[in-house]
Amino acid sequence: MDLNKFKENKKTNFLAGEYERLEKEEKSIDEMLNSDVAMTELVEEEKTNIKTQKDAILKQMEDILKSEEEEEKFPNETIMEIRAGAGGDEASLFAGRLAEMYEKYSESRGWQWGKVSESLSSVGGFKEVVFEIRGLDVYKDMRFENGVHRVQRIPVTEKMGRVHTSTASVVVLPIRKKSKLVIDPSDIEMELSRSGGAGGQNVNKVETAVRLIHKPTGIDARCTSERSQLKNREKAMSVLMAKLERKNEEDELKKATEVRSHLMGTGDRSEKIRTYNFPQDRITDHRIKKSWSNLEKILGGDLDSVIEEFK
Repeated sequence: MDLNKFKENKKTNFLAGEYERLEKEEKSIDEMLNSDVAMTELVEEEKTNIKTQKDAILKQMEDILKSEEEEEKFPNETIMEIRAGAGGDEASLFAGRLAEMYEKYSESRGWQWGKVSESLSSVGGFKEVVFEIRGLDVYKDMRFENGVHRVQRIPVTEKMGRVHTSTASVVVLPIRKKSKLVIDPSDIEMELSRSGGAGGQNVNKVETAVRLIHKPTGIDARCTSERSQLKNREKAMSVLMAKLERKNEEDELKKATEVRSHLMGTGDRSEKIRTYNFPQDRITDHRIKKSWSNLEKILGGDLDSVIEEFK
């Protein structure tokens, strides 16, 4: 039995040591049997007991590694980016409704939800907002929210009663503990600015807001939620790495195949995944061709019926 992979892991290192101890004990018993045949029955019973312990320890170690692999594939920490698309002010208001929906759903699941950065529109919606969500199965359950969400409704400012169509894009990025990418620090440019919003004079006078730009790709990440520049930088780097890993995965997928239409929920920003139709009180997911009524309830955070369809 090669125990190296178990010895290298902090969670299984102790168990690997116990397994080795049992192996030595097993060898010692074999030597005892060779020197005293009269002990055969007692020795065989002890060997059976040791084998049972070894099997239990081996299964425990394998389960731990399997659990870690699962967590690496579907981490319990994500970044959600919601950005207003076509439709001007109406699109920003819709982006705000989506953010509220996901926040309330996260609360119902017991997930931790925190704002990383935001860009408000003049009417109170979001031009762009980034959240960090942590909790059990968060990426596993939320990854199919990637894509363009479309809303059809009569805006408050519409005097003729006409239905307008607006969009907002949603991107869900996994935050993995072990990054596959190696980034050259010289490729990262940092911009500092003053954080806006609530927080007192310190927030407005000190340049705590951080924006990181990956120069080779132009991909950026911004964090304004923390009071210290260092914490904002750490969180921005976490978001940036998630974005870069996503780009790397998409590039690899494009190389592997040019046909992506059969891949449900690839997360392509241009992929229209869902329509929220207010006049008909209906939400339709175009990937699985399924609709739900009671739109306001779902927008209020009751997303379970939708999420369950993708499990």
